Amino acid sequence: SHQPTWQRERTMKGLRSVGGAQRFLSAFSGISPHFQPRRHLMTATEYRTQMSTRFTIWDQITGRAALPTTA
Repeated sequence: SHQPTWQRERTMKGLRSVGGAQRFLSAFSGISPHFQPRRHLMTATEYRTQMSTRFTIWDQITGRAALPTTA
């Protein structure tokens, strides 16, 4: 199946060069699994908890946790 390739190509839309697309995809391939847990193996409650934890970790890594919120 070429589905992962198609997903990557869909993500590449709007990139101007092959090199830029490659740089983006090489970084993105390490990050995207963080937000794609194996949902079919979890209950809805476990999934929500897992995603909440993963977004908290992501905010800490990217420094977003220190930014003030606008509500």
